[in-house]
Amino acid sequence: MNIAKHMEAIFLAVVAVIGASTFATAGAPAPAQRSAPLAASANVESAIPVVVVSARRLSAAEKARLPQ
Repeated sequence: MNIAKHMEAIFLAVVAVIGASTFATAGAPAPAQRSAPLAASANVESAIPVVVVSARRLSAAEKARLPQ
């Protein structure tokens, strides 16, 4: 089966399914959002990776020598 021949039909079918699902879910109530407990959010913050760069800064003369 040559899929390139049928791309227009596939596109129209996908658009039809998306359109139908939009109308089908339009009347559904929004899901309730619960906030995470404070203890769990404290653990997330401690798991954030921290990058430490330990290098000296370039002087003005060294910066001037760099190619631009």
